[in-house]
Amino acid sequence: MNRADVETALEIMRGLFPETPLQYNQHLSSRFGADIWLKREDLTPVRSYKIRGAFNFMRKVIGRGGQGRTTFVCASAGNHAQGFAFVCRHFGVEGVVFMPVTTPQQKIEKTRIFGGGTIEIRLVGDIFDQCYAAARTFVEETGGHMVPPFDHDDIIEGQATVAAEIMTQLPGDVVPDLVLMPVGGGGLSAGMTGYLDGIVKDESFLLVEPAGAPSLKRSLESGHIVTLPKVDNFVDGAAVARIGDLNFAALARFDSAQVLLLPENALCVTMIDMLNVEGVVLEPAGALSVAALDRLGAARLKGKTVVCVVSGGNFDFERLPDVKERAMRFSGVKKYFVLRLPQRPGALRDFLQLLGPNDDIARFEYLKKSARNFGSVLLGIETTAPENFVGLFERIDAAGLTYEDITENEVLGNFLI
Repeated sequence: MNRADVETALEIMRGLFPETPLQYNQHLSSRFGADIWLKREDLTPVRSYKIRGAFNFMRKVIGRGGQGRTTFVCASAGNHAQGFAFVCRHFGVEGVVFMPVTTPQQKIEKTRIFGGGTIEIRLVGDIFDQCYAAARTFVEETGGHMVPPFDHDDIIEGQATVAAEIMTQLPGDVVPDLVLMPVGGGGLSAGMTGYLDGIVKDESFLLVEPAGAPSLKRSLESGHIVTLPKVDNFVDGAAVARIGDLNFAALARFDSAQVLLLPENALCVTMIDMLNVEGVVLEPAGALSVAALDRLGAARLKGKTVVCVVSGGNFDFERLPDVKERAMRFSGVKKYFVLRLPQRPGALRDFLQLLGPNDDIARFEYLKKSARNFGSVLLGIETTAPENFVGLFERIDAAGLTYEDITENEVLGNFLI
């Protein structure tokens, strides 16, 4: 990667939006005994770094005189669509955004607002693959310019401007000991590691993926690109089944051990913590690098200068109850179980007396009322510390009651919880 080209792109980009802050975070620094800096890409005009790649791609097409009367096209239901729309309005060019029919109305309206009348939104298909296929067909029929989300040299170069900004924002001659960045399709990580090559040691990069979409991890382990048969879409900004070809080529030099996989529910703990303590709203993908700090632990981080790229903050607050629920389950302070309760007068009262002073019933539902002697009860219990459940289960066992903990049972959880 040519650093001069990245710096030129960054200079031109200043006409679109100011640099995002690199903020020293006292809360996290104190917690881990390190100097932890957050690169706040959630503070771009579209609340994610995706605007950078879209801008760089489109300004080069326009610079070559290639826009003419041609329409720019993208397929996305999230951050890429919003960055694309903002850039279309900036350049005053026509754009068409293909989104799945199932896209939440809030995302559709936000994309339309960013486009400011320069874009058309087409809702096609129930899933992204159908939507993307429709966008490709449109491009082939009209000769439009498809703006890819991550797998293109100009997109990668645009995302590399994040690293260029970081190096001008760190105090003095400080070079990070660790750089943590999220990975989805790989445009951001390919760009940043390319720009920082020779400045930051290769072993100082840590790439963070959601456990339900480990496309880079599996590809590095295999030595070639692996297409995942399925992904968990909870981390929608990074749930990619196949890392980009160009991006994998740029990242193939890294050891698979440098890719950290984080459970989706662990990200929820970070999202809630950052919201409650810092007042920072993060989307699941935006929480990846910060959540990785807990995985690394204070022993590994102590005394180090750490940069975490906060990639986005487009969070729909209708998801907050689900995020809180996931966070509590991951932290061990909420559990669900099915209890086999004798159907006799006073049985429920007897069970309630087994609860500790900090145990609270959050869900109670009879699953079977017709049994002659026993009935099944779905219970959700919240408490203040994980160890409280140890005593509770000991008391239930001593009372001779039968139960099954289904907190981590995904199949039953989807049907019952």
